[in-house]
Amino acid sequence: MTVEIRETPIGGKVEPFLDVVDYIYRKNPNYVRPLDMDMKQRLSRKNPLFEHAEGTLFTAHRNGFCVGRISAQIDREHLARHGDDAGFFGFFDTIEDEEVSKALLDAAASWLRSRGMKRMRGPISLGINEELGCLVEGFDTPPMIMMHHHRPYQGPLVEKAGLVKLKDFYAWRYVVGDVPPRVQKAHDEIEALPEVKTRHIDMKNLERDLRTVMDIFNDAWHDNWSYVPLTEAELLKMGEDLKLIAIPALSYIAEVDGEPAAFAIALPNVNELIHDLDGKLTPLGFSKLLWRLKVVGPKTARLLLLGIRRKYRNVRKYAGLSTFLYAKMNRAGRDLGIQWGELSWTDEENGPVNVGIRLMGGKVYKRYRVYERVL
Repeated sequence: MTVEIRETPIGGKVEPFLDVVDYIYRKNPNYVRPLDMDMKQRLSRKNPLFEHAEGTLFTAHRNGFCVGRISAQIDREHLARHGDDAGFFGFFDTIEDEEVSKALLDAAASWLRSRGMKRMRGPISLGINEELGCLVEGFDTPPMIMMHHHRPYQGPLVEKAGLVKLKDFYAWRYVVGDVPPRVQKAHDEIEALPEVKTRHIDMKNLERDLRTVMDIFNDAWHDNWSYVPLTEAELLKMGEDLKLIAIPALSYIAEVDGEPAAFAIALPNVNELIHDLDGKLTPLGFSKLLWRLKVVGPKTARLLLLGIRRKYRNVRKYAGLSTFLYAKMNRAGRDLGIQWGELSWTDEENGPVNVGIRLMGGKVYKRYRVYERVL
């Protein structure tokens, strides 16, 4: 049976693109469909990413029935910073069919090639600061907020279509509880320094604090793989989103002599709260979400970002800043009734960060793979 590929421009009718996951992940208890209202905004011109990016959507059909999807996108901020002529594909979900997956990946590759790209990478949906990677280990648990879930066959289908591994990323499972003695010791040593102060993000001054966080982030992550800073518009959009779900106690900004030096931000795992809403936020669904978030309280969370200014990393007495923040997040999570959290994602080649998480007692429980094809 012939595979038909249909293209939908960003801002077009996206219902087939969204609804196909219900068929692909049918009877899969670990898949959590993202909220349609959020996805429609991300796949529209209202998404501030498209102020510096362009993209398109493809769906695969057999006998008029949608059986797969993929996006293709080019981020001009990435190209300007890295100069690697790399475009991305994302939202790659398909039935277990080599012909379907190859047709989708070829469509994305053709679109990128026609715009001068020399290589295709993904899955990255839509930019580097969002979801990335194809799940290749850890299929037995649901994904955390802003993380992918896939069927076990999807990685092999990508490889059969001619893409090869570029890099793996880890998601770590951390059980909240008593921290190891050496972690507590590192925490206490930093806590005893009179010039080091910590505070939570102030929701009444969220935009101010997000600018502080992003200033540290841009310094701390400057040399990381494929790093691209957030634009002003993306920062403001992040603030709008965080107002809805953030729990201030799960965030910290550390200052040294009054200068913001480090931060850690964790979010309640919204996927835990919307797993039975099937992507639809009806009035009843919205009431359920608020009740679960504000009254019942989440049992899981994701440590989304942690950064230390580069100038403090090589100062011996501040070497334990990251461990200090890990320990504080553990205490905050315990006080809130959080049972366990995910720390993600980390680059498989980032030894210091991975060693630090292991020191805390974290264990890799999911692995995500980014693939590449030369065009």
